[in-house]
Amino acid sequence: MENHRISKIKRIRKSGFRARMRTRKGRDIINRQRRRRKGLG
Repeated sequence: MENHRISKIKRIRKSGFRARMRTRKGRDIINRQRRRRKGLG
């Protein structure tokens, strides 16, 4: 069974960087990713 592929534009608008920065929770996600990368690197 083939998965439904959402269009690139829709995907980016939903879960891209700008979309995350719009909400408080989204910014939390970005900051968590940044902290994780800093810890690894």
